[in-house]
Amino acid sequence: MKNKNDQLYLFHQGTYYQAYEFLGAHPHTEGDQTGYIFRTWAPNASKVSVLGDFNGWNNTAHVCNKINKDGIWEVFVPNAKPMDNYKFEICDKKGFARLKADPYAFLNETNGNTASKVFDIEGYDWHDQGYMEYRRSKNHYTSPMNIYEVNLGSWKKNIDDCSYYTYHQLADELVPYVVNMGYTHIELMPITEYPFDGSWGYQVTGYFSPTSRFGTPHDFMYFVDKCHESGLGVILDWVPAHFPKDAHGLIEFDGTCLYENQGWDRKEHKSWGTRRFDYGRGEVQSFLISSAMLFVDKYHIDGLRVDAVASMLYLDYDKRDGEWIPNEYGDNKNIEAVAFLQKLNSAVLSRHSDIMMIAEESTAWPMVTKPPQMGGLGFNFKWNIGWMNDSLEYIKTDPFFRKSIHNKLTFSMFYAFSENFVLPISHDEVVYGKCSLLNKMFGEYDDKFKSMRAYLSYMMAHPGKKLTFMGTEFAQFKEWDYQAGIDFCLLEYDSHRNMHNFVKALNQFYLTSPELFEEDFSWKGFDWIVPDDNLQNILVMRRMDNKGGELIYAVNFSPVTRENYCFGVDSPDWEEVFTTDNTEWGGSGITNGKLKATKEQFRGKKYKLSMTIPAFSGVFLRKKSKDIRLA
Repeated sequence: MKNKNDQLYLFHQGTYYQAYEFLGAHPHTEGDQTGYIFRTWAPNASKVSVLGDFNGWNNTAHVCNKINKDGIWEVFVPNAKPMDNYKFEICDKKGFARLKADPYAFLNETNGNTASKVFDIEGYDWHDQGYMEYRRSKNHYTSPMNIYEVNLGSWKKNIDDCSYYTYHQLADELVPYVVNMGYTHIELMPITEYPFDGSWGYQVTGYFSPTSRFGTPHDFMYFVDKCHESGLGVILDWVPAHFPKDAHGLIEFDGTCLYENQGWDRKEHKSWGTRRFDYGRGEVQSFLISSAMLFVDKYHIDGLRVDAVASMLYLDYDKRDGEWIPNEYGDNKNIEAVAFLQKLNSAVLSRHSDIMMIAEESTAWPMVTKPPQMGGLGFNFKWNIGWMNDSLEYIKTDPFFRKSIHNKLTFSMFYAFSENFVLPISHDEVVYGKCSLLNKMFGEYDDKFKSMRAYLSYMMAHPGKKLTFMGTEFAQFKEWDYQAGIDFCLLEYDSHRNMHNFVKALNQFYLTSPELFEEDFSWKGFDWIVPDDNLQNILVMRRMDNKGGELIYAVNFSPVTRENYCFGVDSPDWEEVFTTDNTEWGGSGITNGKLKATKEQFRGKKYKLSMTIPAFSGVFLRKKSKDIRLA
């Protein structure tokens, strides 16, 4: 879109989804002069100037012109060049001046500095054409999805000075590591620019700039390119729920509540000490949706995980009585936020149907993954926080008392197909005194490792796509520390090395078992066999693919090996294909091998199958087809 009037109209209407092409700093030529043209939105400003390295930070050298009544300001700077630092000086109606980073900048300073940088993101030579073609032909719902969640600043540190790895270093080390471990996607905790490391990236000031902690925008493109060349999808954690109060950021950008909501009851996010966006304002809609589209269009990102959706949906989120005002219908739904999320998902998915939009939504809000035309929010997937909370509560409990909370493992199946769920064991579960996943396991040292293997196998068997946080794969002992790398040194110890080998093998088993992913979102892919053996802490379930393949999964969350454990099946011939009790990863080595069910009615089934389920173990059996038996 080249017509300036059209761009301005759509921007103010909330339907300009490439607003980054117009606002911000862009290469420009006037006559025989080349430089950059700077534009910003500040409708309540009395004066706007651009200050930077190119003019000695002189606030009178490049004063902007107001080009429309709705507050777009612009100025051409002939001698501006890439990597120049700059800011906008915004004077409010009273003449008070604020120095602001460019909301649309493609690159920003960090490490205590707050200026934006001139940068042209065009010109990167992509090598992922094959992957992008594959992505367009892929069905996310029937494909394996096993996500490795990463904080780029604390996966590894440089040994000499404890500095961050660069995007290039991460491409060279993280990418092959994740591929070798058998994951399908990397999910990056927020990399949109943020000033405070302790926010983990969730307090964003640069919605159009990958953080410069690790390199330039082209360096980040290189990282994504290498992921794609290796067959890995890349999901970004994206934060439209709130923004921080840093003076150089979006807060009261032109002296008024511009990006944030003006209502006293909707402006503040009390617990986080941040501001909430005004989702009903067209320019804010264009801003946020353009941010999402930038990373999809220009950085080839495969999915966005939208953070803190519940905080957007409810007017009374984190508020007491008297601190919020009901909507026009008298309830607590944020109608503007609902409409924004529907608009966001429709905009992204209408342009890129192969992108994944994933909601971190922690309540029972209905139809999160249903289309907007049906009244849904329009996401592809939703994190299953309920499954995560229930299953972790179960595994932390003394096995003797688990019989009274057996429903913590089974209740999720009452709603498992109401949404398209991702099962998350994320960074949120290994911080703030919650313990690492290993230390959540009840029992002594060896039992913790056995239980963790069983728990991860239960996660793989349960319907839904999968996500685990970095460090889980080798049973990190301590909680996650954003200031330090994860403890790869633990791989020197047998128990952790065995866990590492186990997770790799489990991931590979998942990838080669369509029964575990082709029918994740309907009863066609799941059936209970034994859901109610709470006295022995046992579950048995059946998983099916769409071509007749079947797996039986049996898990024993007690310290007692159950021999001759019987249940009903529909087919006679089965074979153990995976067990968490394998000696290769520290198990006792109890195996079942090939199993033949007896032809007798048992619990409504044609055959009765007897097997051994080792203590604190999960076992997968595969139905043998006629072809396999004849071979």
